[in-house]
Amino acid sequence: MNGAVRRVERRPIPVLERTGQLPLSFAQQRLWFLAQMGGEGEAYYLTFGVRLKGDLDRGALRRALDRILARHEALRTTFGLVDDQPVQRIADGEDLHFRLAEHDLRELDLGEQLEAEAELARLVAEEAGEPFDLEAGPLIRGRLIRLAGAEHALLITMHHIVSDGWSMGVLVTELSTLYGAFVRGEPDPLAELEIQYADYAVWQRKWIEGELLRKQGDYWKSTL
Repeated sequence: MNGAVRRVERRPIPVLERTGQLPLSFAQQRLWFLAQMGGEGEAYYLTFGVRLKGDLDRGALRRALDRILARHEALRTTFGLVDDQPVQRIADGEDLHFRLAEHDLRELDLGEQLEAEAELARLVAEEAGEPFDLEAGPLIRGRLIRLAGAEHALLITMHHIVSDGWSMGVLVTELSTLYGAFVRGEPDPLAELEIQYADYAVWQRKWIEGELLRKQGDYWKSTL
């Protein structure tokens, strides 16, 4: 950020009641606008995959993914229009389930290992290219692909409007922690989140407004 922002003392981020219309953050609004213009595409899809070796408790994995969805409002948020303005719509996390498609490559007559890897690569490309609907959602999804023996590939894809590269690391860490706890029959060990992304979006809108917003605009006009 530029000097004008660094000189401003940031106010604490308050937790807001989930009533009324929730605005988008500035980053979300930019991505939403690009989507309306048809210019967001696969460049804004974040996909990662992990190989899982050994016995897999699919029930514990699904439970862990459901818990992450319930834990993070951003991952169950969609975006609509109210009075021609984009707003966040946060779905109830209690009865929402993570969208996880399953594929079993053992059922196919793939022959050589190279053919199995080619089919896996095809599924990876298919997953990465499947479009998102910002209004209908979901904006996070996954595929569990069973390979030979006790080996799986887990693919998870998120739209950048609800996540970023740093968030993906958080998701992997939390998924590992939750899965391990659920396999052992233990409860969720993660502490509740103090704030959610919607709290940040409203705080950002109130913080960067008026005189500060004018100074930011003047700075970038003179710099660029």
